[in-house]
Amino acid sequence: MKHTVIAAVLAAAPILALAVGSDDTPVSERLANAHKAIAAKEWRAAMRELNAALRDEPKNPEVHNLLGYTYRVRPEPDLKKSFQHYETALKLNPDHKATLEYLGEAYLMDKRPAEAEKQLVRLEQVCGNKTCPEYQELFKAIADYKAKPAN
Repeated sequence: MKHTVIAAVLAAAPILALAVGSDDTPVSERLANAHKAIAAKEWRAAMRELNAALRDEPKNPEVHNLLGYTYRVRPEPDLKKSFQHYETALKLNPDHKATLEYLGEAYLMDKRPAEAEKQLVRLEQVCGNKTCPEYQELFKAIADYKAKPAN
């Protein structure tokens, strides 16, 4: 009897492993789903997709970049977590243009325009010019920040 129970458990183990959270969704699909959720401002769905992608590929700079972005732009921003993910993304890929742009924007939210301007300089180096979209977006964000009377 004991051997029959053990044999049954061993036979069921692969099925149970599949049922307990194994998901074959590729990270690329999770990122696409996260982009859609972010565009729709569905923050929980975006975080769910991004956290699943992070579990599958913890060294993917785009996953960290989008996590940083989502933590920053959701209704209740968490700049500490945003900065952590941006820093990780840049450790994994120092030339990640979107991360450089978004990190600069996070510095503006944190009232640190000098740090944002450092990201702008870095973007110019990475892009090789001042016309890449990421440079243009951060340049505009810095100009808007400086134009506000409270700053």
